[in-house]
Amino acid sequence: MARATSGGRGAGRALLPYAFLAAPMAYLGVFMFWPLGRQIWISLTNTRIVNPNGGSFIGLRNYERLLDDPSFYGSLWTTAVYAAVSVVLGVLLGVISALAIDRPFPGRAVVRSVLLFGWAMPNVATALIWLWMFNEQSGVLNTVVEALGLGRFAWLTSTTLALPSILLVTVWQVAPFVMLVVLAALQSVPGELREAARIDGADALNVFRTVTLPHIIPSVQLVSLLVAVWSIRRFDIIYLLTGGGPLGSTSTLVVRIRQVAFEGYQLGLASAYGVVGLVLALLVAALHIAVERRRAGAEGRA
Repeated sequence: MARATSGGRGAGRALLPYAFLAAPMAYLGVFMFWPLGRQIWISLTNTRIVNPNGGSFIGLRNYERLLDDPSFYGSLWTTAVYAAVSVVLGVLLGVISALAIDRPFPGRAVVRSVLLFGWAMPNVATALIWLWMFNEQSGVLNTVVEALGLGRFAWLTSTTLALPSILLVTVWQVAPFVMLVVLAALQSVPGELREAARIDGADALNVFRTVTLPHIIPSVQLVSLLVAVWSIRRFDIIYLLTGGGPLGSTSTLVVRIRQVAFEGYQLGLASAYGVVGLVLALLVAALHIAVERRRAGAEGRA
């Protein structure tokens, strides 16, 4: 009897981790994996928004339509440019900001709060404020550039300026989050290593390159991945500022999904756009994993 009781307790302890995982896995299954599987299935049908449950299986025909549609390649290119520039400028500005406020100075708390303002604001409020600033007739930006003698610019209605304008807003939002993550990583850099490098005669640039940078690289890589994925799936800022225009110059994959589904009523084709966006995000994540493994391997050999 004692052996049976002991064996039952051992089996119970072995199953305990799975019991703790049951609730999260059920949540992911209901709210993530099931909708994802449903979207992939719909992308293989001719479902329309007016009858979302009445589509027929058509195989890969929606994906063939994508490959024959020039607007798909335009949206794909816009998404890639938007994500790449958001990562490069957002991460660069965030790292510089973190380095600037890493050391104590009078008013650092106030400066940090001001720099975090863009990230803390809701996206809708951000879009409304920037819409006012971009206004061609009475906006702050045109008032400033006109005072400088540069004339007025159609920030959001020009095919050449619309995407850079949206990127300006995006970087303004993203950089504070990057700064916060990198600043936390900077706080973990041992002060003794920095001091030892200075004693050995290293200047500020060499201290950063040999001591600080290796400690913050993992955080920079992780936050770059997050910014890239967020940029691929970002909808609200782009749609509220330009709606994907003018002439599709700011129509990313996510904005294109809305246009195809709710303006063209083609839910199956819109789901195919969504699957392409998912694959693009997975490719970015795979690239991050490959870089991380290579870095870890290099550190192991060292």
